[in-house]
Amino acid sequence: MASLRGVEAPAALTAALVLLPWATNDFVAYQIALFLIYGIATQGVALCWGRLGFLPLGHALFFGLGAYLFGGTLKAAQAEALWWLALPLALLLPALMAYVVARLVFARSLRSGPYFSLITLAMTMLGFLAAQQWSDLTGGFNGMTSIPELPLTERYSTLYWPIAACAVASTGLLTLLFRRPLGVLWGALEQNEDRLQLLGYATERIKAAAYALSALLAALAGALFSVHQGIVTPQALGFVLSTEFVIWAAVGGKASALGALLGAVVVGFASAELRDRFASWEVFVGLLFLAVVRFLPDGMAGLMPGRRPLGDDGTALPAPAAPRASAPLQLAFEGVHTAQSGVKILDGLDLALQGAGIRSVIGPNGAGKTSSFNVMTGRLPLLRGRIVLDGLPIGGLSAWRVARCGVGRKLQIPSVFAQLSVRQNLLVALWAGRMHGADALRSAPLCWHSALLDELLQHFPELQDRRETPAGQLSQGQRQALELVMTLLPEPRLLLLDEPCAGLSPAETQHMIDVIREAVRRIDAAALLIEHDISAVAAMGGEVFVLHQGKRLAQGSLAQVQADPAVRAVYAGGRK
Repeated sequence: MASLRGVEAPAALTAALVLLPWATNDFVAYQIALFLIYGIATQGVALCWGRLGFLPLGHALFFGLGAYLFGGTLKAAQAEALWWLALPLALLLPALMAYVVARLVFARSLRSGPYFSLITLAMTMLGFLAAQQWSDLTGGFNGMTSIPELPLTERYSTLYWPIAACAVASTGLLTLLFRRPLGVLWGALEQNEDRLQLLGYATERIKAAAYALSALLAALAGALFSVHQGIVTPQALGFVLSTEFVIWAAVGGKASALGALLGAVVVGFASAELRDRFASWEVFVGLLFLAVVRFLPDGMAGLMPGRRPLGDDGTALPAPAAPRASAPLQLAFEGVHTAQSGVKILDGLDLALQGAGIRSVIGPNGAGKTSSFNVMTGRLPLLRGRIVLDGLPIGGLSAWRVARCGVGRKLQIPSVFAQLSVRQNLLVALWAGRMHGADALRSAPLCWHSALLDELLQHFPELQDRRETPAGQLSQGQRQALELVMTLLPEPRLLLLDEPCAGLSPAETQHMIDVIREAVRRIDAAALLIEHDISAVAAMGGEVFVLHQGKRLAQGSLAQVQADPAVRAVYAGGRK
């Protein structure tokens, strides 16, 4: 049964599209085919917006490029019978363009979503102007005309069938991807990109690949549009069409491939039929869009039966071994300086450790404890000095590159994927460093387990009991436990634990300490622990670093630093 999950929507769509010409007539089928074409492009917008959390406002650019490239190549190649080259050209060039643009934009910042939307809007405006001005190729304002029919089809009858087949294929493909590890990663990225990067995922690459796929769908729709209409005008690249894609995605359901398609067909077809009868139809569509965004965020798809959770079919598969280095870990901060908004945070911090074991970092608020972790994981700029891990400088690297060097980080406030289930959160962490290439498209990783995961769940049985519960519904202590397990699952060589016992009762704190000590020994890792509870620091044991005003003030055992007059002058610590 598990292998059949997710096929219901494409199967129902196929049945409806097969019956449509028999239940209506060729003209209605011709009209519906046009909105199926628009629906395929709308699915691309919905993929980016509903699944990954960034909104492309200029998707008509790729629609129009696909139309001009396919239609123009068909016209040019008609005599040479090389029409079969037209489709790869029309699909791959827009997809490649989208990938390059997204990599450039998203590599700049994690929070470049609004800039990305504005950039895509500017791109479609430029495309529209270029299509008008480049009349030798595009036909200018009058458009590219006399585009031949798709070979072996007739525009007003049999062309419906390849269009319907493409709509079913795109819906089936996206539905399948949503239910694969890649779909889980898309959801995780939309909810908490910071956490995904800290697990070692190159999120800008994931977003760029998804945007390229969405552009490919838009280009496919544009190619079909060119042979369906026989003409392509600059309006095919215009902002108005881009806006309609967004409206259709919202009304149909931006998180559903079928919903996005139905949004384009239902709203688009209704607009074509009613626009001339009602003078204020566009106003009604605008109000409908606002109402859906406000009161029905999942669109028409939200009224359909709930989606089945990505379930375990009962087959447990061993996960591949985590990558490990054999040499003892070495970490050094050498005169590290960082600042934010002109405020000095770290002022020549020197710190070094070698080999496995737990070390604690203590000091008064504002001493630079969390900031030392931030500058190591790319969240603060390294202005001067060096951070060296195993002989390699890692200062200035992005968070995912640092994570791939064997660094795992637990944040001060528990950071999980709130709308994913506990099991999906654990899988995302388990896949880190283990899942490669085509694994993201296979179902097997959804059943992966590891001995470490089983051992950690024995320590936190409440996570096992609530494995299908959204992580956002867990208590503070359960979220702390979940994030700790997620940080440990990739089996990093260096653990950065920022107040893992915050918000826990004394009994929960002792349990968390026991788990951390055992897990660090189990994976043979080094751990840096930030903690204000001196009793927890004492229970952890190991060396203690005291920071003050962005510098190392003292170093040694807890008893030694507590006896240091310089430490006692600035910091007394606390106890629960």
